[in-house]
Amino acid sequence: MEKLTKDDVHPKILEKLLEDTDITIEDALENEMVLNMGPQHPATHGVLRLLLRLDGETVVGCVPDVGYLHRGYEKLAENMTYYEFIPHTDRLDYLSPMTNNVAWVLAVEKLAGIEAPVRAQYIRMMIAELTRIASHLIAIGSFAMDVGALTVFLWTLREREKILDIWDILCGARFTNSYTRIGGVANDIQPEALALVKKFLDGIDENLSECERLLNTNRIFIERLDGIGVISKDDALSYGFTGPNLRASGVEFDLRRATPYLKYDKVDFKIPTYTEGDSLARYFVRADEIRESAKIVRQVLQLMPQGEIKADLPKSVLPQKVEVYSKMEELIHDFMIVNFGINPPVGEVYHAIEGSKGELGFYIVSKGEGNPWKCKIRSPSFIHIQALPHLIKGHMVSDVVAIVGSIDPIMGEADK
Repeated sequence: MEKLTKDDVHPKILEKLLEDTDITIEDALENEMVLNMGPQHPATHGVLRLLLRLDGETVVGCVPDVGYLHRGYEKLAENMTYYEFIPHTDRLDYLSPMTNNVAWVLAVEKLAGIEAPVRAQYIRMMIAELTRIASHLIAIGSFAMDVGALTVFLWTLREREKILDIWDILCGARFTNSYTRIGGVANDIQPEALALVKKFLDGIDENLSECERLLNTNRIFIERLDGIGVISKDDALSYGFTGPNLRASGVEFDLRRATPYLKYDKVDFKIPTYTEGDSLARYFVRADEIRESAKIVRQVLQLMPQGEIKADLPKSVLPQKVEVYSKMEELIHDFMIVNFGINPPVGEVYHAIEGSKGELGFYIVSKGEGNPWKCKIRSPSFIHIQALPHLIKGHMVSDVVAIVGSIDPIMGEADK
């Protein structure tokens, strides 16, 4: 962190820092302290910059500053085909690549009037819930490390590695997967991958409990989070909170239950909620959701039928490579889709799913061409970051680290 002078800060940002006060810019810089936290600060979970106005060690003002990644993914989507954008969705919330894939293809399928086979829908559910577990494991581990508990971070990484091993077999990539396809998934799930999924599920409850025993009995960990960064139910709704951060404030809202997609109406699961709305509640929600996601995956393994993993729509759904290399018709379809896109009808659509961070949605406008005319991404991390001034105000500088970790922002989707 570094103390800033008037020349270091844009006047508009200084004005924002002094909102609802009668203090002048000169007085604030002379008698208080304006600190620059980030954008390289490790506690900001990426390139998030926070300008803090301090009275001693108490934060009296905060302005979040995003945009340092310069990604421009919404504009990129408008200049490539619907298929070409699938690998780019991996890089949004880069801890939930499979979930991003599923959200994008569901939006495109809704626009184009395509329905994936039942088996493909269950496979998508399985990878989405395993991705939620992996994301929450990193959220809890890095959050614990932010407040000084390094061991748990290593343990959560150990569990996440098991999921990445599953992805390695399933689609040949551990991190940026690009596994889903419009109309289905790239390939069927292999017996080896299914065996690893079952093995992971057998151990996740005990291994998570091991982490909880270390954290929940740690007085320092609990006291650094209890009552810190509180946001009420009404304020959470006003700021547009979704996902674990909203449920930690007592709102039992989950898109998998409110507006079911895929086959979520066929499985049974609870929606963990807490009423405290503080950093500790946000941690508890994520831990509980790991167990609920594991429960969903167990049900998916029982309910998933045999069958096709891609819809039989030659002009919209990419054929399997073995068919491309052996049949002239499939080669022509592959060439047309890859080069010119699927050309959905004229119209607009918005589709959202329950991502690991909250509501992840894509708004697409089509003019009947091979690429979107307009694309807008509703990324939960961007929404949650705007509430940081409300969450941080009145707390100590050391609490800023815990509060940022508790909302689990990923700047890859915030700087979209």
